[in-house]
Amino acid sequence: MRILAIGCHPDDLEIGCGGTIAKYAKNGDTVIMCHVANGNMGHVIIEPDELGPMRTKEAENAGRVLGAEEVINIDVGDLLVSSFNEDTAKKICEVVRYARPDAIITHGAEDYMRDHVETGKAVFNASFSTSIMHYVTASPAFEGNACPIYYMDTLAGVNFLPTEYVDISDTIETKLEALSCHESQIKWMLEHDHIDFCDFVRTCSKFRGLQCGVAYAEGFRSCMTWPRVPTKRWLP
Repeated sequence: MRILAIGCHPDDLEIGCGGTIAKYAKNGDTVIMCHVANGNMGHVIIEPDELGPMRTKEAENAGRVLGAEEVINIDVGDLLVSSFNEDTAKKICEVVRYARPDAIITHGAEDYMRDHVETGKAVFNASFSTSIMHYVTASPAFEGNACPIYYMDTLAGVNFLPTEYVDISDTIETKLEALSCHESQIKWMLEHDHIDFCDFVRTCSKFRGLQCGVAYAEGFRSCMTWPRVPTKRWLP
């Protein structure tokens, strides 16, 4: 099975579905991770030109921890992600065509900031475009229905009621190890906001686990639009 996880910033996938990615990889599935924004404004002191490449490297390290085959950076600046930007749309479509996934994980419409919401919209639109033969990208178009999309949890689970859960009790430590690779963010939040973000994410995973009767879990909602409604469970 081939899975494509497309998040907005370099650490968003680790937060929202890192345990699930690790579980896919552990089961022998192929996972490609992609972040649309480069995270260049995610710090008070470090300048954007320095921070962007730093965060790209952190994402690559985290992807290796999770067992991803590849980590792709579309390299849009923070606060500039737009589902109406044709260049971004084409780049995301190319990523989907390149990955040829059985299922996609991304952000939902309830997320807490514009870049996240626009990423989810852009993924929805671009994944439909993958089968349009005259919409040209580096990789060829492919036939068939648009693949299922799963929307990952919002930050702190606010205004998000999962319809499906993944038991990540056996991958929670891998998830947190991958998250800790994003040192620029973890250290900054601890020093600037006094938030232990790894503990924050562990707590959220424990809460989702409480909801479905396991130690730790991640929650998802299926994109219920034709022809994406899955007839089988693609989550591990």
